[in-house]
Parts: sequence; structure tokens; C-alpha cells
Amino acid sequence: MTLDWQVFLQDDGGGRTYLEWMFEAWGWTLSVAGSAWVVAMVSGCLMGVLRTLPQDTRLNVWLARFANAWVELFRNIPVLVQIFLWYFVLPKVFPAMQQVPGFVLVVLGLGFFTSSRVAEMLRAGIQAMPRGQRYAAMAMGFTTWQTYRYVLLPIAFRTIWPPLTSESMNLLKNSSVAFAVSIAELTMYAMQVQEETSRGIEVYLAVTALYTVSAFAVNRVMAFVERRMQIPGLVVAGNVGGGH
Repeated sequence: MTLDWQVFLQDDGGGRTYLEWMFEAWGWTLSVAGSAWVVAMVSGCLMGVLRTLPQDTRLNVWLARFANAWVELFRNIPVLVQIFLWYFVLPKVFPAMQQVPGFVLVVLGLGFFTSSRVAEMLRAGIQAMPRGQRYAAMAMGFTTWQTYRYVLLPIAFRTIWPPLTSESMNLLKNSSVAFAVSIAELTMYAMQVQEETSRGIEVYLAVTALYTVSAFAVNRVMAFVERRMQIPGLVVAGNVGGGH
């Protein structure tokens, strides 16, 4: 077996080389994953907080029920099925969504799927904290918002950051499902170039290398953030990045 890496310097018929096309596809992969990560963090953190609100008012009870339903809905449907629902089904049900770019629909599907997992992590992180933390904040006259902002969330995020790192890496890898709705990311690129050149080994090795580099970069960035926000005695430095 002889590998022919010169294939990436060949013209794809559109005025660019396969190498240039690959880096464009890599950019789409990073764009999908990065945008979905923002959606997942915002919506996931919101739902995680709502699930842990004190059940002392009717509004809080209904907010917690809504957040629980959100998590159960999005985490129990396979991510590929969710992408298909967002791309093919919802625009038919809601015609206004037909004007929404496919990229946005994929980002929402991938982001909301991941948000259910982020919400569950944050819920577990908050509920694992001693109740005295919340009671101390109440004794100081903090509102519910202030209790979460200054007491619960800072410690909870430090606790869940390692599994959140793994989830961020999973999100990057899950972005490959975007090929199913013709988003021009790395997996779509690999399939098309393999068909055009019959050099599948070289193409898939190169794409695998880019996914590996991307995931490793995410790991290192998250580990750096973990070290920066570490509180001595709360998070063990030796665990940073070790299990991701």
C-alpha cells in the first residue's frame, strides 16, 4: 500500500485544491461546534439553575418542572434524530423557520442536545454542595439571584469543570452529524473527496488528525481555565485534564 499525499494538492474542479477545501471544511466544523457550545452553555446553565430553585413558590415549582421536561426531552432523543427534526420537520410545522439558515438549525439542534447534559451536570454540582452554603447566604440577606451568583454557581462550576471539559470535546465530535443535512464540515468533506479521488486512506487520516488536534486544543483550553479559577483546597490541581 502506497500513500499519495499529493492528492491534497490537486484541483477539485472549482479553482481550489483539496487541501484548501479541507481547511474550509475544518472552519465549518469549528464554527458549528463553537456556536453550539455557546447555545449549550447558556441554555444548559439556565435549566440547571431552574432545576435547583427552592420550591417555595408556585412559580419556582413550575419553572423546575419546565427545566426537568427540557432535560428529559433533549437527552432522550438521539442527536442525529434531533438534527433531522430541526432541519426537516420543524420548518414544515412552522413555515417561518424555512427562512432560517440550515447552519443555525444544526447549531440549535446540537446545542440543545448538549444543554440537557450541561443542565444535569450543573444540577448535580449545586446539589452536591453542603446546604449550609445556601443557608449562610440567606442569613446574610442575599436574594435568590445573589445566592446563585456569588455563592452556589462559582463553586459548582469549579466542581463540574472536568466533566464539562469532556462534554465540550464530545460536542466537537458530535458536530460531525451535520454532514447528514449537507453542512460542508469535515465529515462531509471526507466523504465527497474519497468518492472523487478514491484516496480514502489519505483523506480519512488527514481528517482524523484535524479532529484530534481540535479536541486536544479544547482539552488544553478548558484545563487552562480550570487552573486559573482553582481555589486551593477545593479542586486538586493534579486532576486537571487528567481524565479528559
